[in-house]
Amino acid sequence: MSGLQAKVVVDPAVPDQAAELLRQHRKLLLRVRGGWAPPRRRANRTYKVIIKVVAWSSLAVAALALFRAYAYGAFAFLWVGVLSFLLVCLVKPERDPEAEKQLDAELGVYECARQYQGRFVLREDLDEAARALMLRTHCAIDAVTESRVNAEGLLDGARNAIMLPAQEWEIARLLAKLSGLRAEHREIMSEGVTPEVLAVSEPLARVLEDSERAVTERVKALERYAGHVRDAERAYRAHSQIERLTAKLPRYEELLTESGADSQAVPELTELANDAGRLEQALRDSVSSAHEAFRHLKR
Repeated sequence: MSGLQAKVVVDPAVPDQAAELLRQHRKLLLRVRGGWAPPRRRANRTYKVIIKVVAWSSLAVAALALFRAYAYGAFAFLWVGVLSFLLVCLVKPERDPEAEKQLDAELGVYECARQYQGRFVLREDLDEAARALMLRTHCAIDAVTESRVNAEGLLDGARNAIMLPAQEWEIARLLAKLSGLRAEHREIMSEGVTPEVLAVSEPLARVLEDSERAVTERVKALERYAGHVRDAERAYRAHSQIERLTAKLPRYEELLTESGADSQAVPELTELANDAGRLEQALRDSVSSAHEAFRHLKR
């Protein structure tokens, strides 16, 4: 899933392989955003070899023709050219394979970024306030996806796998747009404005504030869902621990009998079974609350 350190959020509609490529090359994506483009690919190596062979063969044939025509001076001159051309071809260093590999990788990222332009958000696209909201989003998503109750199938894992990335992308997309408009608004206002411009800018500023509140509500809905999942997680853990203790109850009773200890302790141990029943109900209630919060999240 996203992870607290996620610095590239990708539209879940982007194919998995392309999305992973984008997530792994944030710095290169920043360079692409700044106008960088990889150098042109060098001509195909096989194609270049063919050209060299044809050129060398043509020179050799021409030299032999001069030799047969007894034009020894021209033959010698051309033959020196043939040998020189061959020598250059042999000693010219080939491009470093690692450099070729690096170039191919950069070209792949560049083409992917061009193809899916507008379908990913970088951390640098967000201002400070937006980054804080994005961090809260990732914390909430991770709390759900990394929970035991999710791994054990007590939540709707299939819907989580679809809904949570969609929520993450929508929040990131809106925050990036909000951050861009907010930066432009601040830049214009910093230039000094007349009362007439101020009157026009105030409604726009309210639009930015209202939009931020709306996105914040999305984040809060995710956090509420994550909160219910945490409750279910605590109940699940406690229930599991009580079950393990209850399973050992006969051994404790056996020890009490053999040691002749106070028999009044037995009812206290037996109470563990009742605790397990109560925790099982608490777990069911917590999971039900999480499901209800998830349905509210989809609205």
